Amino acid sequence: MVEEKIESLKEYARDYNVPIIEEDSLKYILDYIKDNNIKNILEVGSAIGYSAIRMALVNDNVHVTTIERDKNRYFKALENIKDFELESRITLVFNDAFNVNLSDKYDLIFIDAAKSKNKEIFKFFEKNLKDSGMVITDNLKFHGCVEMPLEEIESKNVRGLVVKIRDYIEFLKNNENYDTVFIDLGDGLSVSKRKDVL
Repeated sequence: MVEEKIESLKEYARDYNVPIIEEDSLKYILDYIKDNNIKNILEVGSAIGYSAIRMALVNDNVHVTTIERDKNRYFKALENIKDFELESRITLVFNDAFNVNLSDKYDLIFIDAAKSKNKEIFKFFEKNLKDSGMVITDNLKFHGCVEMPLEEIESKNVRGLVVKIRDYIEFLKNNENYDTVFIDLGDGLSVSKRKDVL
């Protein structure tokens, strides 16, 4: 039954062009949650609630707080979370991420929102990351565009996004407070582990 509901979410995303995480990337995150006993997750960018639902389904101890600013997607996510009976373990917040002030600390922060804002989102929410917590960011290849020479990208908007994503990648590489690895799965993941505080 759960598998059928998951398939139906994927189908909805395909039919309505809603970007959801690719299966390889999702599997990596779900395995990480299982292997590291992750209990408290913050997700920035809910879309229709697909990844929040999949993360919450790992086990009954997982709680996800997820933020969405698009009204239609927020209501669809709400509907989907109810359909999976996960209202007690997924907290859905309707707001722009930068207007959300959280006091909780999270084992894992998953950034899957506006690609141009990755660096700002990372900096804004790192105060909510537990010591030795992890930040995972999706879509760092941006459908292969990040590796392309800028002059080969026709769309000015896409060029602008690629510049921002490259800047974010450099920010992660040079951030001395985190050990970051880049994983060639799905549309490209970064996994940034906060260094142990002495």
